[in-house]
Amino acid sequence: MKTRITVNSNGSLKIQGDDFEIVDAQGNVYDLGGRELVSICRCGLSSNKPFCDGSHKGHFEHAAEAFALPPRKV
Repeated sequence: MKTRITVNSNGSLKIQGDDFEIVDAQGNVYDLGGRELVSICRCGLSSNKPFCDGSHKGHFEHAAEAFALPPRKV
């Protein structure tokens, strides 16, 4: 499966695929324990950052709707 990132309304970023890795600022790889689906916190409230623990419920609002980015600046 091609890696897919889903922006959930009022919640996390869902990353799903059979070949992806998540690294910290120093390039160290998080051990995902063989998972092919993880959710990344967008609200900043998770006690398990960068992963979502559901703390956003009732505290974070964003209606996710796709749109086109403006042209890249060169």
